[in-house]
Amino acid sequence: MSGSRVDTVLKLSLSLAALLAGGGVGFYYGIYLPSQDLHRQTQEMVEQQDSARVQTKALADRARREKAAQVAYEDCNNAAELTYKNHWAAACRAQHAADVAAFEDCADNLFATEKGCLRDHPIRPERECALTTRLADRLVEERDGARQECVGRLREMQAASADDAPVPAS
Repeated sequence: MSGSRVDTVLKLSLSLAALLAGGGVGFYYGIYLPSQDLHRQTQEMVEQQDSARVQTKALADRARREKAAQVAYEDCNNAAELTYKNHWAAACRAQHAADVAAFEDCADNLFATEKGCLRDHPIRPERECALTTRLADRLVEERDGARQECVGRLREMQAASADDAPVPAS
């Protein structure tokens, strides 16, 4: 082989090597790195969406628990009020029954008149009656105690709900 031919082959080989090296560097910086960056960004977006989904579900669960706690509190308060009213009505019925019995005992006496028995033994109404202060105070205390228990249960449920709350991701 002659020197000029070897020179030409060497030049072509070096040119081809430079072209291949440039093509490799161009591929790396022009195609491979951008696709890696795109893949990384896509992965970060998926992770952010997953995190947002988890937080949304946790917030929805917490809202459901808080709503359930509020409903339970209202039910408890309603039960306390109903119990109070039922006990008041039962006390009124008991007073009425005792008054009727005392009146009937008086009326059975041959020397008593109906008017005199009504004066000595008035019959209090069976519903919406006035109770003694001591009995009324006791019923009010029972109702207030039941309401305080309702508040305590609500606070326990809210504390449990707050303990389950997710820590927001930064």
